Order: sequence, then C-alpha cells, then structure tokens
Amino acid sequence: MSTDISERLASLATKIEQQRSTIETEEATKNAFVMPFISLVLGYDVFNPHEVIPEYTADVGIKKGEKIDYAIVKDDDVQILIECKHIGAPLDISHASQLFRYFAVTHARIAVLTNGDEYQFFTDLDAPNKMDEKPFLVITISDLDTVLLPELRKLTKEAFDLDSIVSAAEELKYVGQLKRVLAAQFASPDADWIRSLTSRVYEGPITQKVRDQFSGLVEKAARQFLNDRVNDRLKAALGGQATTSDNTSVSSSEASEHVAEASVANPGDPSGDKGIETTLEELEGFHIVRAIACSEVPPNRIAQRDTKSYFGVLLDDNNRRPLVRLHFNTSQKYVGLFDEDKNETRHPIDTLDEIYKFADHIRSTVHYYDESLTR
Repeated sequence: MSTDISERLASLATKIEQQRSTIETEEATKNAFVMPFISLVLGYDVFNPHEVIPEYTADVGIKKGEKIDYAIVKDDDVQILIECKHIGAPLDISHASQLFRYFAVTHARIAVLTNGDEYQFFTDLDAPNKMDEKPFLVITISDLDTVLLPELRKLTKEAFDLDSIVSAAEELKYVGQLKRVLAAQFASPDADWIRSLTSRVYEGPITQKVRDQFSGLVEKAARQFLNDRVNDRLKAALGGQATTSDNTSVSSSEASEHVAEASVANPGDPSGDKGIETTLEELEGFHIVRAIACSEVPPNRIAQRDTKSYFGVLLDDNNRRPLVRLHFNTSQKYVGLFDEDKNETRHPIDTLDEIYKFADHIRSTVHYYDESLTR
C-alpha cells in the first residue's frame, strides 16, 4: 500500500466524525466504517471472497445457520473473525457469543468485536482454542493511541505475522488493562486509591475527615500531574516553551531558536516568537485540519505557523497557501476559511469538533493550490 497505516487511519477517523450522526443501523455501520477498515487499513480485498467472506457460516458443532459478519482468509485459512455492532454501541463481551462459538470451530486465532470506531482484538491466551474474555488490544480510531500502531500493522495483509501477534498479546493485554485502570483512577479515584496515596504522604491516622480532605487533593494532584506531563511534551515539541499547571511560562533561548527554525512563529514578524504561546486547543485544531486535508495530500505537506493574532495552517509551509486560520485568542472562537482569491471568511465555533463541518471546504482549498489534484 502506498500510504502509511497512520495516514489511512487518520482519513478513516475524519470519515467517522463526519458521518457518525447519520449512521442508524448495524448494516450501515459495516458499509460506512468496517469495510473501509478491512480494506483501507488492513489491506484486504473486501470484494474477493478468497480474502474476505461476509456473513461467514460454520455449522460444525454450533447453532445451525448462525453467521459471523466477516471472516478474513490468509494462506487459504480463516485467520480473523469480525463481529460488528452499531456505531456508538457499547462493546460488551456478552455481545460476542457468536465470536466465542466460531472461535472454537475454526482455525482463527484472532477475533474482533467492533462498533466501527472501537476495535477489540481477542485471542486464546487463557486456554487453547477458547477465546479470551478480555481483549489483548483495544484501538479507537477517533482517539488513536499511536503506540499501538506497530501491533495493528502486524494484522495487515502485507505484514501479517500471527506468531508475533500472539507472542506479544499477553503483554499487550495486561498493559492495556493497567492503562485503562490508571485512566479510570485519574478521572475518578476510588477509596482504595485515595487511601493508598494518602498513606504515602500523610503520617497521622487516616480518619474519615482526612479521607474526605485527601479525596479532593488526590483529584487535584492527578489533574495537575497530567497537565504537567502534557506541557512537558509540548515544551519539547515547541522548543522549550509551555505552560505548567500553575499557569507559569517556561522557556529558554535555545528553545526559541529551535521554534524559529521550525517555523512555528510567523517568519514575517520581526519579533520572532516573542509573545506567542501555542495552546493545546490550537494544536488539537491543527491536527483536525491535517486529518481532513490528508485525504487529498500527504500529511507532511500540512504545516503550522503560530502568530500573535491567529494560528495558521498552510500547505507546503507556504504563507501564500493558507488553508485555515484558527482564531482562538478570544472568548468566541473562529475558523477562518479561504476562497480561490485567498479572501478569508471567519466562521464562529463553540467546540473543536465543529471544524469537521468545514471538511469539504478545506479539501477544496487544498485543490486551489495544487492543480495536479484536479488533472
């Protein structure tokens, strides 16, 4: 495949955000999201029954006539089973009874439960030829954890490596579960978590009053810890300037030079990056615009430049090729879009997700500057 798996996933994520609200059935979910995942992301030919079998039936030892949504064939044998639910439906192991039965009567070692956005991958770590009750890999396309991409790549047609997948599955399974436990504790710490952390920093008896006091402190510390980690990453990415959890700014001259070299600041501004602070919202907005535009051109052609008055998204890092301007420095946020004559029109938005409403316009703007796309 010519494009990287991350680019294909970004394109599919854009499609999910644009069409999610219009998909009303499980069948529509399969057509709109699951088949593109099998085809574009995993690389299997959904129209070739020797690779992808829809409505797969295996009546040996199970309920007669029962079907699984898709079976993926590799090396003349069924390797992956996929069961689909409606987009947005919660995925529960109780909804996977057909996967359990089919897993036991086929040679498949990988089972997938999906709602078109979230994909849960199962194998048989706990008992041979019996599907585990907990997934070893969970991927959400609209909120992708890029750390997991190498494992997903192993399931693609061009790089299918069952032995490597299964050997890594146990570690993936427990690391994934631990990450979800930690995420839940950071979001809403339970009594045991609060008690454990309190005992490490408080030397007196842990009374009910102390527990109540530290319940709020643990939540506050968790939020500040995550904010600091995010800002540390931003500081590294932006060359040493970020805002910590107490809203103080950190920077260095070496960082400023790096930012200037990376063209984060507007090169036309003689003050360089002085007074410019790139926010998380601006970066999130940039990634949304890039996800939209990369359906037309490679992601590395979509560049960012922050200025004092707006955050610019450019094609080919060229000031004469503006795609979008994000005006996020006031209480009312605006998305600035351009016509063929490079005239900007500002559109008010309340949430970043509203940027997806302008996806067609953004793609058209890419075409304004790149005539080769319309040839």
